[in-house]
Amino acid sequence: MTVNDAVAKRISTLLKEKGISQYRLEQRSGIQHGSMQCIMNGRNKTVTLSTVFMLARGFDISLLEFLDDECFRSDNLEIE
Repeated sequence: MTVNDAVAKRISTLLKEKGISQYRLEQRSGIQHGSMQCIMNGRNKTVTLSTVFMLARGFDISLLEFLDDECFRSDNLEIE
């Protein structure tokens, strides 16, 4: 799993947990719809730390809470 895949998976999980739509997350985080689509569809090869920070803010959680998931464990990620 790539870092982008892990971020997309975490977004999907948190959207379900928080009961919000992707559109609402885009509004809260300030991430453009096209950028979010690239992340969610795997067209984005790299996700920056600032983007992850914006996502965490959109979910109203800390950066550490966003990254505290099994999908980010180093043995599960393909680091390029």
